[in-house]
Amino acid sequence: MAAARFLAPLGFLLAAAPAAAEEFAFLAAPHHDLNRVFRVNRETGEVGACQYAVKDGSVGVTLCFPAGEGAGAQEAGAYDLVATNHAKEAGVYRVDRRSGAISVCYVLGEQTVCTPPAR
Repeated sequence: MAAARFLAPLGFLLAAAPAAAEEFAFLAAPHHDLNRVFRVNRETGEVGACQYAVKDGSVGVTLCFPAGEGAGAQEAGAYDLVATNHAKEAGVYRVDRRSGAISVCYVLGEQTVCTPPAR
């Protein structure tokens, strides 16, 4: 009986642990010939992207594009990424599920950029 009282709070803590692992969401760009993956911080809305590149004589490299104009931290929210079904679309949508705001995010030069949020 005493063991059950001790283990019950422990079980609650273990059940809550996976939620902390959901700080980021990841989504591949819908473009069929592009090996790019976007990530968003679910709380801040900051967006970045990475892709694989061939490098002679090695296993290759991961190229990452940091947050640039509009892709930095936003107001606290519940952010996620959504792709279109457009086969040639290289960008993704950053959505705030709390406010309904949507931005289009894509790589421009060496940075990830996003349009101003709109509803």
